[in-house]
Amino acid sequence: MSEVLVLVEHEDGKVKKVTLELLTLAQQLGEPAAVVIGSGVDTAPLAEYGAAKIYVAESADLTDYVVAPKVDALAQLVSEKSPAAVLLPSSAEGKEIAGRLALRTDSGVITDAVGIDAEGICTKVIFGGAIIVKGKIVEGTPIITVRPNSVAPEASPAAGEVEQVSVSVSDASKKAKITNRVIEEKGERPELVEAAIVVSGGRGVGGEEGFAVIEALADSLGAAVGASRAATDAGWYPHQHQVGQTGKTVSPNLYIANGISGAIQHRAGMQTSKTIVVVNKDPEAPIFELADFGVVGDLFQVVPQLTEEINSRKG
Repeated sequence: MSEVLVLVEHEDGKVKKVTLELLTLAQQLGEPAAVVIGSGVDTAPLAEYGAAKIYVAESADLTDYVVAPKVDALAQLVSEKSPAAVLLPSSAEGKEIAGRLALRTDSGVITDAVGIDAEGICTKVIFGGAIIVKGKIVEGTPIITVRPNSVAPEASPAAGEVEQVSVSVSDASKKAKITNRVIEEKGERPELVEAAIVVSGGRGVGGEEGFAVIEALADSLGAAVGASRAATDAGWYPHQHQVGQTGKTVSPNLYIANGISGAIQHRAGMQTSKTIVVVNKDPEAPIFELADFGVVGDLFQVVPQLTEEINSRKG
């Protein structure tokens, strides 16, 4: 059975949840093999979720420069291992690596997939969520990036045999060096794109202070906080929390939209959520077309009651 290479996304030595999702998908296509670029990464979860092989490349040349050395590492493994496919997270970096790797290996590439079947056929949601398409790569090694939360990770213990890999990084890949790193301050809420639950606010929140009720509901659920473009453009909430076509794409198990009208730009960023709950005082708001459950009402009355009820049931 051919290997399926999975690029591991990690932070502070911990493997991110999206990598476990990719390993779960990889099992449909072949034998999962994780590719770790960087040092100090805990590889135990990789074996637990199906990685029979774990290729580890720890050279400073791979981490001191921007993106290109990682392409060198993957291109070398593609040449040596002839994998059935390469799976990457659909992050900004993941998509750039995928595009460069496809060019380097003369292969086809599909980005932002939300599903892959055993035949390698990918499902995508395009045109702002209006159309679902299926496609398959027929040239070279299939290179696919997958949106976080597209599949539930499933434990499938494997050997997890670690193999150190020596990568020759080309001079051309060293033209953009990382000169400084700043650690982003993070709260206790989960990361937006990986969160299982997202609570978002829009123009109906009315101002920066209005997001207090959104945050309270999110905290009661252990959720991430999102915002519409209208809210972030107005300066009511930081831009890194924007959900939409020009913001972040999320696909949580539960998405709660509060005071969001549902413009196509926002819908494009959250339409693949498993369950969508809408709170809006306008019964004609377009976002109700996507809702699994909808409440027509003032969010400042509805959301605090919902938060109180959730907290009371948590005991």
